[in-house]
Parts: sequence; C-alpha cells; structure tokens
Amino acid sequence: MTEEKNSVVAAAEPSQVDRETTPREGRSGRGGKPVVGRQWKATATYPDPPENGPTAKLEKFIDAMIATGQTGQIFGEHGIGKTSTFVSYVPKRFPGTTLVVIPAANLTPDDLLVNAPVRDDRSGELVLRQLVMRQLVPGKPFVLLIDDSLQAGNTVQSQLMQIACNWTLGEYDLRELGCVGVFLTDNESLAETSVRRSDLAILDRMVTLRLTANDTAWRLALAERYPDWDLREVFRQWASLSPPLRYLLSPRTLQHVLDCARAGLPPVWGLPLQNGRRLALIEERKDGKPGRDRTTEVLDGIAAAVGASNPATVADPVRRILRAAMTHRWAVLLQGPPGCGKTEITKQIAREETGREPVYFSLPVTNVEDLCVPVPSPDGSLDAMLARSLLDPEPKVLIWDEYNRPKDKATFAKLMEITQEWTLAGRPIPGLRAQVALQNPPYHLGRKLLVASNNVAQASRFTVSYEVHPEDIPANEWLISTYGETAETVLEWWKNDIDDEGRDWITKRTLERLIKLHQADMPLESGLIYLGDGEYAPVPLSGLEARLADRPSIGLVEIARNCSSWEARLSTAAETTEEGTNDTDLVHQVFSNAEVSQLEKHLDVVARLLPYLPPKLRATYLVGQTRERQRFWVAALARMAELSTLG
Repeated sequence: MTEEKNSVVAAAEPSQVDRETTPREGRSGRGGKPVVGRQWKATATYPDPPENGPTAKLEKFIDAMIATGQTGQIFGEHGIGKTSTFVSYVPKRFPGTTLVVIPAANLTPDDLLVNAPVRDDRSGELVLRQLVMRQLVPGKPFVLLIDDSLQAGNTVQSQLMQIACNWTLGEYDLRELGCVGVFLTDNESLAETSVRRSDLAILDRMVTLRLTANDTAWRLALAERYPDWDLREVFRQWASLSPPLRYLLSPRTLQHVLDCARAGLPPVWGLPLQNGRRLALIEERKDGKPGRDRTTEVLDGIAAAVGASNPATVADPVRRILRAAMTHRWAVLLQGPPGCGKTEITKQIAREETGREPVYFSLPVTNVEDLCVPVPSPDGSLDAMLARSLLDPEPKVLIWDEYNRPKDKATFAKLMEITQEWTLAGRPIPGLRAQVALQNPPYHLGRKLLVASNNVAQASRFTVSYEVHPEDIPANEWLISTYGETAETVLEWWKNDIDDEGRDWITKRTLERLIKLHQADMPLESGLIYLGDGEYAPVPLSGLEARLADRPSIGLVEIARNCSSWEARLSTAAETTEEGTNDTDLVHQVFSNAEVSQLEKHLDVVARLLPYLPPKLRATYLVGQTRERQRFWVAALARMAELSTLG
C-alpha cells in the first residue's frame, strides 16, 4: 500500500478512540535499538491490540537484519506490501531512524555518486571530490531500502553491488553516514524484470527472503486505511481465491477496488489496464488455459462485504473520476481514442478544483532533465534540482499526457517513482493533489497505434483505470458555446445521420475542424482523418453538407419553430397507441440527443410536448443522467405541470 492516505477514511468514526496498548518491546531508540511504548488505534477490523513485537514475517526479518548488520534481499510478487511494510514499520519500530527509499528503476549512474571539482580549503586549488546523493546523508540513523533493485541498469547494478556487499559507495562508508540497515527488494519474475541477480560475489553477501502476501502487514494497513469498515469478510474472500487470482487481485489492487467502492465508483475500475485491456479475474484450468471469468462474482462479494454497491457505471464518469482523484489525492489513468477530449476535460476540471492551470508534461517530448537533474551542493552532497513547475507550493494537478508514448525508458522510469511514491529523486512534490495519466489504446478502428506495452506491476499503480468513450466527455457544450448554430448543426448530423462506426471516426477534434472549414468556406473532406494514398476516413459528408446548406432537417430548433404542429401530431399519436408512433420516437430522440444548453433555450417547447410522450420514455431523461441533465428535466416536468394547470 504505497499510496497516500485517503482523506475519506483518514479519520475513524466518533465511537472509535485511540487505545494505549501496554508497553511492547520491539521499538527502538537511536542507533536502531528497540524501545517500548506505542500508540495503537482500534479499527472495525481489529478492535483489539495485536500481539507484542513484530507480527509479520517481513517485520521480523527487518529486525533481524538490523540487529545483525547484514544486507537483506527480499523477493515477492508485485503489490503485496513489501515497500509499504517498510514505510509503516521502520519509523514506528525505530524512532529517530528514518527510512531512505531509493527507487532503483529510475536511477542513473550519476544519481548516487559523482566526481565534481571543488576548491580545497587548504590549498585553494580545484580538486576532484566524490559527492554522494543527499538522501544518503540525512544527518540521523537511517535504513536504506533499494526498491525495484533488479530494474536498474548495468552501471547502477555495479554501484548497488558495492552497497550490498560492503555498505560502502565510492569513498563513503554508509555506516559512518548513519546507515543501520540495507535492504534490496524486487519481484524476481522475468515477466516484470529483465535480469536476475546471479553473481555469486554479490549473492554471498546477502540474506535472502522470499515473501508471499501473507508475510507482509498489508491487512493491518488496509484496516487502518478504512477504520470504520470491518474487512474480515473481505480478507476471507481474498484468501479463498486460487493463487492465480490472488496474484491478479494483489493487495495493492484490492486497495484500489476498495477505494473505488468508497467513492461510489464501480469497483471494477480499480482493476488495472494492462496493454490496453482491463485485467480480468479469470481462473486458470489444469491444462494452463483460461477458465471461468469470476470478475463480477468476486467484486460483487467484496462490495457486499463492506456494504457498498457494485454499479456497472456512473453518470458523467470522467468528471466523477477526476474530481474524486483531486479530492482523495489519487493517481488515475484515462485511456481513450485520439481526439475524444481527454486532455481538455482534465485541464478544465483541474482549473475548477484548484483554481490554477495543471502542471502538464507530454511524454513524447519529455526528457529526464525536464523533470530533475543531480547538482553538487556546497556541503558536498548531490542535490536533486526539480523543474520549477513541480516546486510551486500551491495546490497542483500533474498531467502525464501520452503516458504510453515515452521519449525514452529513462524518463518513463523516473515517472514510475512519482506515480508510486509521489516523490521525485526522493523529494516530495509540494501541493500535489492528483496525478492524471492520459493514453491511447493499442488499437483503434482496426489500426495499431504506436504505444508502449506494460506489465501488471506497472499497470497496477493507478487507483482508477478507466476506458474513456467519446460520449463520456461533454465536449459538445463547449463546441456549441464556442461556435454557435454551426456547431449545433454539425452535432445534429453527428448524432442522427451517421452510424456508430462513423461517430468513432469523427472525433470531437474532427468536429471542430469541420466547423472551422465550413466557416472558412472550404471543402469539408479535408477535415476528415487522412489515411494515406488519397484515402480519408470512410464517413459520407453529404448529409452534413445538406444540413449546412439549410436543407430541411429535423432537430430541436426545427421542432421549436413548428411547436403547434408537433403538439398536434404527438397528441394524435398518444390517442392512437400508448407506445407512440414514429413521430413520438423522433421527438424523443431529439430530446435525448440535445445538449442541456439547447434544451434550456427551448424549455417551454419541451414542457408543451412532454405530456404526449409515454411515461417510460420520460423516465429515461432522469435515470442515469448527469446532474445538469437531471436538473433540467426536473425543471421541465415542473414547467409541464404549470402549463397543464394554466391550460
């Protein structure tokens, strides 16, 4: 559980109080020696204090390695709480000792140690001096945790060898700097790392522990995260899953599922998107082939265990996700086709929630040096100099655009630290309220997009992973407010005159191009996506050209112009059949497709026609709609009642 504390569950219910446990052994004072005394807070899951001393296998291993001064090598699957156990346990167990976490995946050779010219105090000459990373000189006893240690490059691996074998780095003795423990963690599966540690000169200097999820303190961490939820049934259900399913639904992913349930979002959105596809909880048969898909069954059980719902979706999903991310301090991933408006709506919500422009990086043009660089400091250490936009203390939202199109692996590795630890080169980013990664799927409209692949360990870093559909983003209102009647006409064509495949080809970005081309009196075809060799997106434009030429078409404006005629036609239809006729269906389709601003402009027309629509159609205007649409239809129904009274 490496993510931050969710503000919704940070405080317990009023009935929950802090309970002082009896003094327990296992805590430490200066120099890593255990001391006694510890505050423990009761939770709905664990109302009674745990047993004295370390309770998890990893905690006992940490104690032993620090006590004996040996290097600990820890292997375990992704997301089982290896890092979070260190983060929560070391400060509590060893007061006055800090935990220094070095994410090895994003280390470059000059990050740990570099030679730099400095002026000698005695001779006044410039001399070469080795400068060490500032995190390794915190000025107090520290435990060094090298996370994802197998994912570092070859040169860095050599540097890590010296640390692991001798607790030294260059000319520095880490013990003299205050180091009381050195640990290296990773998943040794080649599916998630590219190398194995096989050099006997290194392996002979370390004590190695292989972990499962039952060996870390992730259950206690989740109980503390949701103090008012009794999670014992959730833990029982998780333990009853087969090993392959427990691997897919790692404790980290389980936390994301619970976070989504807590925020009223579909729990399935907590499952990661790996290589563009939603991870499914599919059993593995004895012959190794996929078996039964248990995703819905498992998530239904988890939701029921905590008294939450398991909806398939929610109204206005993208804005709900973004606002939840900025409220609860989440990192979220939005995957959607090009041109659907992901970036613009993220910027808009960030401005609304923080009152400031978001901090924006596009990965195809982002270098490591755009984020941070190591620089010498006067006290003889290496400082990480961060980009100015990251150091602003004001509330900020980070946007990682084109997330799966990184310029190079080094930049993407740096990004992994931020999305996982919310730090960069070990430095917390001030005022960071949310991170939003935006990416395209690997395939769209039958064509492969040039995006990078990921593994489940990388994919599971996000609290919410959502597949965006064009209809999820309300760009239509912006088009209407910006381009007026021309936009209304183009949107009427997009909604009514072309099929679903055509709408996939005509993105919101393409709609804006068509509007601008019409205003400039230019041929519309050049606004379609060009596929090469003289071929454009396969969408006929004759209907749009006809609408823009003011040829007859039916939309809300046309119905409003002939309201009395349409009222008579709908009255006849209502007398003929309770199900309605083609005229009924047409008006219903126009109402359903119209934007809120268009409906508000013609409120009285809508209210006059509503009584003639079948009740089952009127109900669809309220169920599952956005708040803005629901507010309008409540007002329209009230206005309908007023007109009926006046009539």
